[in-house]
Amino acid sequence: MIQVNSLQDFNNKIRNQTDFWLLIYKTNSEQSNCAHRSISEAVDKVGQDTNVFFADVNNVRDIHPEYSVTSVPSLLKFENSEFKGIYKGCNDVSYYLTLFSDSFYTASNSGSEKSQKSVTVYSTPTCSWCNRLKSYLRDNNIKFKNIDVSKDQKAAEDMVKRSGQQGVPQSIIAGQVIVGFDKTKIDTLLGL
Repeated sequence: MIQVNSLQDFNNKIRNQTDFWLLIYKTNSEQSNCAHRSISEAVDKVGQDTNVFFADVNNVRDIHPEYSVTSVPSLLKFENSEFKGIYKGCNDVSYYLTLFSDSFYTASNSGSEKSQKSVTVYSTPTCSWCNRLKSYLRDNNIKFKNIDVSKDQKAAEDMVKRSGQQGVPQSIIAGQVIVGFDKTKIDTLLGL
């Protein structure tokens, strides 16, 4: 996480960035400290490709008015250098992991391992079972494509058409649809 000291400092630091986050928080606030801890832990788990900046409103007074932030903690999302939205309050680490993870998670492969079946996960950021499923796949070094159906209406419609179900998580492993986090079926299809 990268500290910023003013709006100008923030603009200088993001000059060569396209996708990044900004946490606006207030030290000595229980909610803000909680958000800072959870986000910091999520960033450590996701790795260095996640650019998260942070500004303490006790010291930095020109950023929050720029983005109409009226309460802290607020996590601002930027895609292609454009401000896209705000996530307010404190959430657990798995919530932020979902936000920070790329839409495609790539596990390491030593080259001696056999090829993996195609895995697609349909999820939403606030779904605890979705986050559990994705964490399980990451823990087992399974590559998967994550589709956030809360932001992609066409994908949500395709998901319902394919399974007949609206609930998430849903996954497709080697062409087979799994509704929910059915660990036994997932393990069988992936050979875990």
